[in-house]
Amino acid sequence: MVRENRLSRSLQTLLLCVSLPLAVPATLAAPVPDSERIPVDIRRTTFVVRDLDASLPFYRDALGLRQVYDQLIGAGTDAAGKPTPATIRLVLLRANDDYVGLLGLMQRLDTPPPPRRELRKAQAGETIMVINVKDLEQRFAKVAATPGVTVAEAPHPVSYPAPGGGRIDVIFSAVWDPDGNYIELNHLLGTPAGRESAPAPAK
Repeated sequence: MVRENRLSRSLQTLLLCVSLPLAVPATLAAPVPDSERIPVDIRRTTFVVRDLDASLPFYRDALGLRQVYDQLIGAGTDAAGKPTPATIRLVLLRANDDYVGLLGLMQRLDTPPPPRRELRKAQAGETIMVINVKDLEQRFAKVAATPGVTVAEAPHPVSYPAPGGGRIDVIFSAVWDPDGNYIELNHLLGTPAGRESAPAPAK
């Protein structure tokens, strides 16, 4: 039953949303009711990065995601039987769930990296990652000081329309990561979309 519940968890927003820090209450990542479950889970989003060692200080060190995998992939032998080097390095990081909502960082080792993309709000065909950070106001200074990270918007309150009326209150901020990916760092204050009532306060 525990594994079944874990497999059934899914995103609570239209974009990928993971929660920080690791001690966040379980109510923020509760599985949906049995009657609403589908046989699909969004397990992981993977960014192809130019330099993993430049990306990890942001995602692992500043945000606090836990690194659970770091492997070289693709090594083998050529037609003459000589060893060939790995072509990919893949790192996986998680927040509060070991099955859904993971972040992958993949570096291709056999091709030169492209230049950093233009720093702009995401356009069609590009990605926005939304990360919920409960201690955003305290953590943001460390995020902003991380080499390669560029601040798009410092934390400030915003409100979004809620389904059926009302509003969803959020402390909103955004940065570009070392590869130019647009990352929203939010502190959700209200009830997330898709939930009828606010989560119970932590005890």
